[in-house]
Amino acid sequence: MVVDEAHKIKKYIQLHEEWRGQTLNMIASENITSSAVNMAVASGLSHKYAEGWPNARFYQGCKYFDEVELTGNSLFYKLFDAQYVDLRPISGTNANMALFFGLAEQGDTLMALHTSHGGHISHTNFGSAGIRGLNVVTFPFDEKEMNIDSDKMVKAIIEQKPKIILFGASLFLFPHPLKDAIDAAEEVGAVIAYDGAHVLGLIAGKQFQSPLFEGAKAITGSTHKTFPGPQGGILITRNMDDDLLAKTQWGIFPGVLSNHHLHHVAGKAIAAAEMLNFGEDYAKQIVKNAQALAQALTEEGLTVLCEHKGFTKSHQVVLDVGKNGGGKWVAETLEHANIISNKNLLPWDPIEQSDNPSGLRIGVAELTRLGMKGQEMRDVAQFYRQAIIDKKDVRAVAADVSSFKKEYVTIHYGYDWNDL
Repeated sequence: MVVDEAHKIKKYIQLHEEWRGQTLNMIASENITSSAVNMAVASGLSHKYAEGWPNARFYQGCKYFDEVELTGNSLFYKLFDAQYVDLRPISGTNANMALFFGLAEQGDTLMALHTSHGGHISHTNFGSAGIRGLNVVTFPFDEKEMNIDSDKMVKAIIEQKPKIILFGASLFLFPHPLKDAIDAAEEVGAVIAYDGAHVLGLIAGKQFQSPLFEGAKAITGSTHKTFPGPQGGILITRNMDDDLLAKTQWGIFPGVLSNHHLHHVAGKAIAAAEMLNFGEDYAKQIVKNAQALAQALTEEGLTVLCEHKGFTKSHQVVLDVGKNGGGKWVAETLEHANIISNKNLLPWDPIEQSDNPSGLRIGVAELTRLGMKGQEMRDVAQFYRQAIIDKKDVRAVAADVSSFKKEYVTIHYGYDWNDL
């Protein structure tokens, strides 16, 4: 019967939630939301259409949602000291698509990071940039420093003459040398933009870099990684001239979406309020936790990249597990041990090795949101050693992880719905 199939869906959701409560979720692109954000996303706003602008919609029945969107915009303006904020993109990739359609034409050149160097797939010829018909060239990269090579970058900008210079990454340990690109960008007429998907919460908490005050005209981003909101996207501008801003707005609507997800806009707005209140403390603790975890993992015998630079200045820690069985084996073994992370290409891995790269990417945003600090990072590092180096029975490690996780169920740095 059909009802039995619906019951299966309910069962799988319940099983997922039960398992999630027993695991350490350390996927760098994931986070956990407060009850206030959850309730906003679960609201009846999910049933509405609101194409167009507040108070100028193509649909009736939006008078209350218009206030939600306007209030959300106001909160984000305060948070980022922005010229313009658009909460309509439904993902970070969707925001990137809008930027590409708004600021470039087919055949124009985009400069971005190669995927082996941490670039996101939407920046590539086989992703959103390619769909737009852009010619993608990549930043020169310093593998030891795990960052863009600034001197070579300037030369490449002059030679390649990109229309858009897009900073930001998916594997993202350190701020990018955005300021160093300004003169060259002006010389060739390029627009500097910044994909802040991973580090948006750190930027909002003033603990990473400030792209809009370092020369970027726009930030695109996700609202569910270090920024602790619902899945979705955002586009933020500052000092963008009216013509470029109008093109960017067109890129969003009617460019790459029609109706946006109204319930997610409400959730984004509440998350922005949370960040205005708790964001600086939250972002500081994320960076402290990432650095503490990296140090502890090193002491446990694992190879963590960039020890000479303090390992990381973001929410991410990157391991080279090539000698420990490779990224595929390590990620799968950790999953059996109730630790969720992801394999990741390192700069020296051939692209053909993407199914079994030598890297592991770890994020601490969710653990931080659950109240964990330095001592807990040392405990977590021991679980990694037991599973990866000691090759302890993963069922025993999983049981220990589950017991450990039971102590961390309260979400910090956020609002309870009933208290609003």
